[in-house]
Amino acid sequence: MSTVGDILARKGHEVISVRPTATVLNAANLMNERGIGGVLVLEGDELVGIFTERDVLRRVVAQGRDPATTLVSSVMSSPVTGAEPRMSIDECAALMTERRIRHLPVRGTQGISGMITIGDVLAFQVSEQQTTIQQMNSYIYDLR
Repeated sequence: MSTVGDILARKGHEVISVRPTATVLNAANLMNERGIGGVLVLEGDELVGIFTERDVLRRVVAQGRDPATTLVSSVMSSPVTGAEPRMSIDECAALMTERRIRHLPVRGTQGISGMITIGDVLAFQVSEQQTTIQQMNSYIYDLR
C-alpha cells in the first residue's frame, strides 16, 4: 500500500514557510515566486497555521483588507490538519476530500517533513494506475 511518505520521496521534503508576523503581501509574493498555492506558518519549529490562496480571497480581498499591512497571523487557517508519512494515499485523499482542503503538511518524527497537495495525491494515483495497466497489458500479451 502506498503512503504519503512515497509522495514525499518523489516530490521532495522542502517546506516553504513564513512567520506569523509576515504581511499578506510578503506571503503572496513568496507564493507567486515559488509557484505554489500555500505556505506553512511557523513560529520557530512549531506549526501554528497555514496560509493559502483561499485565505487571500476569503479573508483579505473579500473583506477589503490591505495586504501590505495585514499580518498572516490574522488571516491564516488554524488549527492545521496534517498527515503522517505512514498514512495511506487513500486515507489522505479521503481526509482532504472530507475536510475540503488542498494543502496538507506532513508531520514526521522529526517535525514537519514536507507538504503535499491534492494535485500531488492525484498525480501519484494516476501514475500508480498507469503502472498497473502496463503490467496487466504485459501479462495479457505474454499469455498469447
